[in-house]
Amino acid sequence: RSGVGESQTCDHVLQFESKAAFQNHFSVNACLMPVCQLDGAAVTTVEGIGNTKTRLHPVQERIAKANGSQCGFCTPGMVMSMYTLLRNKPKPSMEDIKETLAGNLCRCTGYRPIIDGYRTFCEVCNCSPINSFIQHHTTSENCCQRNGNSCCMTNGSGPLESEEFMPLDPTQELIFPPEMAESAKPTTQRFRGERMTWISPVSLNELLQLKAQHPQAPIVMGNTNIGPDIKFKGVVHPIIISASRVRELFEVEHKPEGVCVGAGCSLSAVRSVLEKSVSSLPEEHTQTMAALLDQLGRVGGEQIRNVATLGGNIASAYPNSDLNPVLAAGRCSVLLLSKDGKREVLLNKEFFVGFGKTILKPEEILLSVFIPVSRKGEVVRAFRHAPRKENALATVNAGMRVWFEEGSNVVKEMSVYYGGVGPCTVSAEKTAQQVVGRSWNEETLCDAYKELVDDVTLGASAPGGKVMFRRSLTLSLLFKFYLHVLQHLKDTVHPPLLSVSTMHTCFQPREQLVNNTIVTCVGQMICGVVADTKQHAKLAARALRISYEDLPDPIFTVEEAVQKHSFFLPQRKLEKGDVSRAFQEADQVHEGEIRLGGQEHFYMETQSMLVIPVGEEKEMKVFVSTQHPTMAQEAVAETLGIPSNRVSSHVKRVGGAFGGKVTKTSILVSLTALAAWRTGRPVRCVLERGEDMLITGARHPVLGKYKVGFMKDGRITAADVQYYANAGNTADESVLVAEKILLHMDNSYNIPNLRGQSSACKTNLPSNTAFRGFGVPQSMLVMENIINDVALILNRPAEEIREKNLYKEPSLTHYKMEFDPENLLRCWMECKEKSELEGRQLSIAQFNQQNRWKKRGISMIPIKYGIGFAEGFLNQAAALVHIYKDGSVLVSHGGTEMGQGIHTKLQQVASRELNVPLSLIHITETATSSVPNTCPSAASFGTDANGMAVKDACETLYKRLEPIRKQDPNGTWKSWISKAFFDKISLSATGYYRGQDLYMDWEKQEGLPYAYFTYAACCSEVELDCLTGEYRTIRTDLVADIGRSINPSIDIGQIEGAFMQGLGLYTMEELKFSPSGVLYTRGPGQYKIPAVCDVPLQFNVYLLSGSHNPHAIYSSKGIGEPTLFLGSSVFFALKEAVAAARSDSGLSGPFPLHSPATPERACSACSTRFTQMIPEAETGSARSWALELP
Repeated sequence: RSGVGESQTCDHVLQFESKAAFQNHFSVNACLMPVCQLDGAAVTTVEGIGNTKTRLHPVQERIAKANGSQCGFCTPGMVMSMYTLLRNKPKPSMEDIKETLAGNLCRCTGYRPIIDGYRTFCEVCNCSPINSFIQHHTTSENCCQRNGNSCCMTNGSGPLESEEFMPLDPTQELIFPPEMAESAKPTTQRFRGERMTWISPVSLNELLQLKAQHPQAPIVMGNTNIGPDIKFKGVVHPIIISASRVRELFEVEHKPEGVCVGAGCSLSAVRSVLEKSVSSLPEEHTQTMAALLDQLGRVGGEQIRNVATLGGNIASAYPNSDLNPVLAAGRCSVLLLSKDGKREVLLNKEFFVGFGKTILKPEEILLSVFIPVSRKGEVVRAFRHAPRKENALATVNAGMRVWFEEGSNVVKEMSVYYGGVGPCTVSAEKTAQQVVGRSWNEETLCDAYKELVDDVTLGASAPGGKVMFRRSLTLSLLFKFYLHVLQHLKDTVHPPLLSVSTMHTCFQPREQLVNNTIVTCVGQMICGVVADTKQHAKLAARALRISYEDLPDPIFTVEEAVQKHSFFLPQRKLEKGDVSRAFQEADQVHEGEIRLGGQEHFYMETQSMLVIPVGEEKEMKVFVSTQHPTMAQEAVAETLGIPSNRVSSHVKRVGGAFGGKVTKTSILVSLTALAAWRTGRPVRCVLERGEDMLITGARHPVLGKYKVGFMKDGRITAADVQYYANAGNTADESVLVAEKILLHMDNSYNIPNLRGQSSACKTNLPSNTAFRGFGVPQSMLVMENIINDVALILNRPAEEIREKNLYKEPSLTHYKMEFDPENLLRCWMECKEKSELEGRQLSIAQFNQQNRWKKRGISMIPIKYGIGFAEGFLNQAAALVHIYKDGSVLVSHGGTEMGQGIHTKLQQVASRELNVPLSLIHITETATSSVPNTCPSAASFGTDANGMAVKDACETLYKRLEPIRKQDPNGTWKSWISKAFFDKISLSATGYYRGQDLYMDWEKQEGLPYAYFTYAACCSEVELDCLTGEYRTIRTDLVADIGRSINPSIDIGQIEGAFMQGLGLYTMEELKFSPSGVLYTRGPGQYKIPAVCDVPLQFNVYLLSGSHNPHAIYSSKGIGEPTLFLGSSVFFALKEAVAAARSDSGLSGPFPLHSPATPERACSACSTRFTQMIPEAETGSARSWALELP
């Protein structure tokens, strides 16, 4: 759980028998819903709708059949969100599904299989992207319906055969318990705890009396504000008043002059009310209502909107509120009530007086909100920009209203309100006054802009950072409003309008478990607190008082580390050819740099473990969510000073890992084991999301500095690159990451003269660690940026430069490993064909010529990814297979299941080798007591190694049974096993795999670090809004060489999930640290991973046919990590779109666009006249709000 209602993994369904309820069923977040609030509600959890012991519910069945669950940690939330939708709307549309799942996060799947499963509930089930929001996914050449055929989702030709689905019968669902309805009595409730009292009145008079008696007591409705404060900030309220049962707060009254909405109405209920009003009233009267509807659909996820209230949104006065600017601009008012009387107050700049403060008196409550109808000639519009399209707090939002003199374009009245640019909702009053009395034209707008630059300002150290961007957004959003009103006037008044295109004329070593001496970063553990309850442990931790002295001269960035020679050794270097001479002979030489930010693992299940002391021989049982059970075992044994045979590690499954549950987990499990050892009792440790993000590190931020020499025809003849990785305060695996960066610096290109140097910089940030790709995504981004720069200098398509420099024939890498690039070239050419690259490049060029503020870009990227551990001893695995007398088979192996499907694949291996059905084979867990000395499940090598070990064990058993099969060729598997038992033939066997002796000799700069390469290519097209930096991915085509796949469904899921994680890395996910090294982005509220809305509108995945691989089991290939880098195709497509925008501004050639290419960076790189109008912030003595990493 996130604890703030952002990930929706803890969805439950509530049903109230109440006249105040606007819907019978609604989903909520368990992490925010107080138990006290549930009196009188019927609560349905995922276990309540179906299970594997009795019967799956259709919602559960379809997500399973669609392969929509990998690690499975997000699945209950997905299921319950969809279940709620179906209870309220048994035949939903695709738009309904999109909206329902907008707030649900998944880190594994890439969302496609989840949507594919749930789209089958739609009345019109269609796989075409034209007919639904979801991407088209297919492994065939074209859409199934292109030639007039029926949809593969309904005709049984696809993976989801509709005939197999359990039908959804709404009449068989749970009803509200009649006994609860009969016993429900509206009486005041009081619940008393150790530190606070919860009071829930049932009448308005009683509520007013309570507020008079306890004026400082907060009123709780949805608990979306008070709850997180209590949970994360330790705020204690002696009295809490819940007004959720006061009917007057939920009343809605329609009047000729507008609609009066009770302050207690949830945002979902308000939305329903406004939708009905908009559909029943003339358009000219619904401007404000329509603007509010635009915002209501994007405030939080549906689970938040179901409980958050309109009154709470207003009264909390949050500076980023999406509704308050629109309410203020739209002339809305509120009715305030107390025991002494009532007053009606306009929502304007006087109402919001500061951060979280309004003019409400402590004893007052907000009873209702009045939303007036708009007047003839009045235009109201809402705007919003956020790090993610949905379920994300706005960076900047706005509500704008203009009222014209009748029959003209002369402004009679105007209001402009912004959120996100001050401590509360801000009125651009001077800007509005600049426009009043003047015609709505470009000259007026120019003057308004000049006024707005001074009217709305932000200091250099303003909370939230992005000062220049936020200020430029105020201009861009006003310009968008100008364009919207122009169109409105054109449709209604028809004045002579100037061309918008003339707008420019008005502008110019090992880690310690805890440290009690020197603390080298914020987030370093200094002690552990053991208590009988989680709440007591938290209170005890807060009670600790620790004295600190500031570290002299801390190091946070790689530039500071380089300046002070702060590195983890060794530093690595690779070189081939004569780089210096090649530079002299090159036609052109170019130098540049690119920065790549870090990335939080954001596994859905945080670090979790349970340690139980057992027996009398100092034994410990460790149940832990880890990729490396043996490392956890050895860490516990070493910490407690006992041999490893007294410690057993057990891993059932892992709720996502991505490299983040190896070294960091072992440190935490050691602390937990120490607590269990000292207390003699079982101890559980489960980190909360913010703690996990603060402590466990992330992907290494990297600075790449490069020099490239090339010829006029695009051939790159020399490259020299320096990589600086921000390792944090301990070494962890950073030197290994730096090594892999060098090993993949060529990506897929044969550069005859290549030199690279890589350093792991020691800084005072939390220690970074392994992450899916292990340095490769950083390394290859630098090379692709070099390619992009060369293309811009030569004014040629980047794909032409890439293709010219690809490996073309059997070659040696820069570390002298031989390989054949045939399948790399096949992937490239097939992707080029499938994506219709050349034709789309022409249409994109035409689109960009016709559009000034929207630009499109397309990019195609290849990858050559090495599989295996360069540390040769890790390329081994073992397995243990038991056959029981009833014929059932139990398989144990050293790999851990973390969503990548290793258990399923190894069941398939056992089934194939023993020639028995999958139903007879079971894998219970990964345990060091069954399979010792395991290697980590990492490097996309888990199935390769453990699959061969299982195969070896099964071959041994099958060979033992051969005499019995010959004796009784017509027997059954069960009869053969029974006969073997009575013949005293062992039905247990171990299997072992000794992998290749891979190595890398850094002194000689040569080696065989990988068993083989996985190849792929990907083409993505984006559309960029140059005014805000927002973009959407229109289409992605991906071709992957994964050999002969053991399970294509699993592998495609890995490909899509990795791609989406890469899309997040390169365009969205941004870790922010304060100038003193404190991580700001500690949770889903601040750190945004891709959601359903970020999936490409059309997503095609193709598996390369006719491929084989002699170096892995059944000629398959590892695929978990490679395709993550292909998310960079979106990054470079964005860069192409930015280049088109810069071209319109007269700019050409290479330009900096660092990763992630957030809307802020993309908008700034476009260098429009709007961004140029904002003066550079004068920092003076103030420090920037956040560090600029790496």
